Amino acid sequence: MRTIMWFVSFVFTLIGTLPKLRKAHSLQKSGDVEALEAYVHEVSTKWMLGNIKRSGATVEVNGLDNLPTDQTVVYVSNHQGNFDIPLLMSYINRPKGFISKIEAKKIPIIVKWMELLHCVFMDRSTLKGSAGAIIEGIKVLKQGHSLVIFPEGTRSKGDQMGEFKSASFKLATKAGVPIVPVTIDGSYKLMELNHNKIKPAHVKLTIHPAIPTKGLSKEALELLPDQVHAIIESSLPYRKAD
Repeated sequence: MRTIMWFVSFVFTLIGTLPKLRKAHSLQKSGDVEALEAYVHEVSTKWMLGNIKRSGATVEVNGLDNLPTDQTVVYVSNHQGNFDIPLLMSYINRPKGFISKIEAKKIPIIVKWMELLHCVFMDRSTLKGSAGAIIEGIKVLKQGHSLVIFPEGTRSKGDQMGEFKSASFKLATKAGVPIVPVTIDGSYKLMELNHNKIKPAHVKLTIHPAIPTKGLSKEALELLPDQVHAIIESSLPYRKAD
């Protein structure tokens, strides 16, 4: 029953953002960039937070003091489930977009908000599509818009982490912005663990200290994916138990 009610609420609250979307486009046309960014962040965060709360999730956030102030960054996180993006967008109170599968462009209304959030759409079916998304992401970062990436490339649907795709780290290193590692612990329990039925669960987000990427040596750049992987993994239950 919770699952049905969640999806019904998802659709109706999404439709309810249409007047706000029109206002956002009006701000965009007026050229008031600062007001537009603040408004899009406020509306999108509120809507995603509502979806998290209706799932019955309780969320614990650690390390908020590690968030850089007034600085463009790349948030690098493990990827356990479908609720990861709403969790990061809701509980890290900073404007940001994310790297998304190109299929998201087919979702009405949501795609318009994603464009306003400066999200980047990646076509993973071709090398050209993936490379193009990296180039676009670097451009977005250089324009001053932070991004979220999941270097595993797909949901783990559990607490075990997969390997990181090193190419995704070029977003941060080529743009010269810091990486903020984030550990998501337990989001798969909201949906994936329950055969895609939504059930309450406790989720922990751990925000780790930022890692500068400017001026790194060739050796440091090569080790960066493994370094970030180890940091994120260190806050997961199976790694803590070692």
